[in-house]
Amino acid sequence: MVIPAQPYGFALNRSACALLIIDMQRDFLEPGGFGAALGNDVGQLRRAIGPNRVLLDAWRAAGLPVLHTREGHRPDLADLPPAKHARGNAAIRIGDAGPMGRILVRGEAGHDIIPELAPLAGEPVIDKPGKGAFFATDLAAILAHRGIRQLVVTGVTTEVCVSTTVREANDRGFDCLVLDDCTASYTSAFHDSALAMIAAQGGIFGWVGTSPDVITALSQEPS
Repeated sequence: MVIPAQPYGFALNRSACALLIIDMQRDFLEPGGFGAALGNDVGQLRRAIGPNRVLLDAWRAAGLPVLHTREGHRPDLADLPPAKHARGNAAIRIGDAGPMGRILVRGEAGHDIIPELAPLAGEPVIDKPGKGAFFATDLAAILAHRGIRQLVVTGVTTEVCVSTTVREANDRGFDCLVLDDCTASYTSAFHDSALAMIAAQGGIFGWVGTSPDVITALSQEPS
């Protein structure tokens, strides 16, 4: 089935497609987390929660695979590069104590995925130390084991972890459909620009669509 998208329709292959939800974590989407500590308006990201929830329900109902990612670091911060730790010269940094525990540290409350999109048993959660979901993770091995060649990508932020992951996936031969309404940025102009770059030049990194069109396709009989 072909899903309306830019720059042209995305031919969904149910048997080889997974939903990849990027970094919908409390530290990025809730007050007191890392995003807010950097001076961002978390409300800009929370707009993506509702569409992701509806899509996730439909995707699970269709029996298709779901994967989640979380950005964060070991408690000893051994996988945190100094340049990343120092970025922004902020008053609070990765590893510091925050309202939801140590900022962006694995095992802390803020590192976890928001309750609205909590993973179910059997849905892999990829813990990544960087922006891209393929760097220093077992994501590629999991996708290969499951025969996945297409990714429907959602999450935050559009211009950072979503875009980086899509570019990594493209280099590895995956077809990626990024959903406008299910991704978000703290800055709307960055969101728009990141999506435009993905679909530019005939889809140089992938396709851009919306969740209602995907849900409509899921409701149809497989062709």
